[in-house]
Amino acid sequence: MASVARRLGVAPATLRTWDRRYGLGPSHHVGGRHRRYGPSDIGRLELMQQALLRGTSTAEAARYALERMPKSPEPPPRATVLSSPEHYAPILCAEAEEPDPGRSRLARRLSTAALALDSRAVQRTLAEVIGQSGVLSAWSGVIQPVLAALGDRWRGSGTSAGAEVEYLLADAVLTALIRATPVLDEPRNHRPVLLSCVPEERDGLALYALAAELACRGVGTQLFATPLPAEVLAVAVRRGAPAAVVLWSRRSGAADPRLFSRVTRGRQRSRLFACGPGWDAAGLPPKVELLGDLTAAVDRVEYVLLGSRD
Repeated sequence: MASVARRLGVAPATLRTWDRRYGLGPSHHVGGRHRRYGPSDIGRLELMQQALLRGTSTAEAARYALERMPKSPEPPPRATVLSSPEHYAPILCAEAEEPDPGRSRLARRLSTAALALDSRAVQRTLAEVIGQSGVLSAWSGVIQPVLAALGDRWRGSGTSAGAEVEYLLADAVLTALIRATPVLDEPRNHRPVLLSCVPEERDGLALYALAAELACRGVGTQLFATPLPAEVLAVAVRRGAPAAVVLWSRRSGAADPRLFSRVTRGRQRSRLFACGPGWDAAGLPPKVELLGDLTAAVDRVEYVLLGSRD
């Protein structure tokens, strides 16, 4: 149980309470009172945490988790039984990437502070998670999921109640990301990387995270997170002569691939990248490379410009 509690970022007593009140304990008990959690049991608890993050009550979150992942009457395969750190370790190694056990705790703290409109607590939590995990890990593991959950919560309510929570958190995240971006006296790249939203995009926070991580690696950027008209963006590219152009689009179907040809006319020799889920890979021009998540984007841009890290 202690291993599962550490993974979820909760106290073992909390797991016992959830088991006693809502039936969210291990599906099977082996050896008398010994409690063993299988992968499905942990998945059920993670669903509950996601629901709690969206602001539901504990009882509602438990009901949601059990509906989405009902308990199976059959015992789990012996190889997947978890009862100690030694049994738990193979499951961790089998996963692509195990999140920091503290992320769930920090995500709950951040969500709670935002819901309470406690700006100072939000700022302290953001500083803590960025300081502990680094910019991109904090963004993907804590900040972006909390922003998405809080945004989905008020948009799904049919009213504007709760919108102020998302706006407060977004402003605090912007401040935290700017603070986490070092000012480079001598960037490793001679020409900057231009980062910009596409004209139709209204959410440029991810670009601040991208710029912060690139700066932490010594890569200089020109950031235009506020959407620019295509003709203004073209002037910025022409005058700045960037080594690479990264255009961000979050909303599916909002990005027009013809934008690349509009902003790079003439003798411009910048490397071109499309970044974000709003791009359709099939429609991109041949010389435009589609980047994956932000971590992959940073790695690829750094490699293309500089070859490898010093």
